[in-house]
Amino acid sequence: MKQPIRSTMQAIALDRFGGPEALALRTLPVPALGPGDVLLRVEVAGVGEWDPFEREGGYARMLGREPRFPYVLGSEGAGRVAAVGEQVGRFREGDRVYALGFLNPSGGFYAEYVAVSADLVASIPGALTVEQAGVMGGVGITALRGLDDTLALKPGESVMIFGASGGVGHMAVQLARRMGARVLAVASGADGVALVERLGADAAVDGRKDDVLAAARAFAPGGLDAVLLTAGGEAAERALGAVRDGGRVAHPGGVQPEPEGRPAVVCRSYNGEPDAEIIARLNRLIERGPFDVHIARTFPLAEAAEAHRALGGHYLGKLALRVD
Repeated sequence: MKQPIRSTMQAIALDRFGGPEALALRTLPVPALGPGDVLLRVEVAGVGEWDPFEREGGYARMLGREPRFPYVLGSEGAGRVAAVGEQVGRFREGDRVYALGFLNPSGGFYAEYVAVSADLVASIPGALTVEQAGVMGGVGITALRGLDDTLALKPGESVMIFGASGGVGHMAVQLARRMGARVLAVASGADGVALVERLGADAAVDGRKDDVLAAARAFAPGGLDAVLLTAGGEAAERALGAVRDGGRVAHPGGVQPEPEGRPAVVCRSYNGEPDAEIIARLNRLIERGPFDVHIARTFPLAEAAEAHRALGGHYLGKLALRVD
C-alpha cells in the first residue's frame, strides 16, 4: 500500500556549527523534489568519519559556502523510494535503494526524508541488508577511488592497507582482494586484526603494537607495490619504507598528518567523489560474492550526538543511525 508523504519530518539539525551538543532533533519541512531527484524515505543513515568536520563548519569555510540553517548533516543512507521526479525512469515508489549526497543542497540523511539526484541512487547490491547499504556508500567509493582510480591496482600486486579495520579500510581489504591483489592489512587492536583476517586479508598486523615495517618487508620482500593510507602519523610514515622504488601511495584528502613518502615513490591525495559510474563499479564488485559491511553500533536518530561522540573512540567499521 502506498504510504502518503507528510509535509513535515523529524530530522537532526544544526542551528549553528559547533560540537555534538549542537545536534538537535527538529521538525522540518520534507525536502522539495526536483525533476531529476529521488525522494528517499530514510531507514538508516551512515555516520561518516567526516561528519564532525562538517558539523564544525569545516567544509563551509574550506569551500567558501554560505550555510543555510537549520542544517541537516548526513551524506549517505538507505531506505525506500517515496517519490521520483518527472525525469526519473529508473526507480519506482517502494524500491529499496541506497544513496549518496555529500553536502547535498537540499539537506542530508539525518532525517526521515532526503531528496537526492537520481544519479546518486542505486539498488542495494548483493545480499547486503538495508543497514549495511546505508553506511557503505561513502567509504566504499572512497576505498574504490583509492585502489582503482588512484593506485591503479593490478592483479597479483601487493598492497598494504593502513587503517584496515576502519570504515574505508575494511571496505578496501575486500575490494582489493576482489581486484586480485595480495593484501597486508594494518588494523587497530586485536579485535581489528580478527576482523580483517575474517574479511580475507592475506596477512594482518596490529598497528598499535606490531612492527609494521618488518611485517611489510616480510610480506613483500621485493617491496610493496602500493599502499592505501586511511590514517596518518608516525607509524604510517615509517611503514612507507617498505614500498619499492616506483611504488604508489594514495590517501584520501583530510588524512593528517599528510604522508610525505620519498622521491622514488609517488604519493597522491584524492577525493572520494561519487557519481553513477563508480557506484555501478562498486556494486559489481560487491555482487561477486559474500561481502561484509561491519557496523560496530547503531544509534536511534535522536541520539546522533552520542554517535558523534563515539566517532572519537575505538570502534571497527562504521556507525549507523536508525531513522525509521
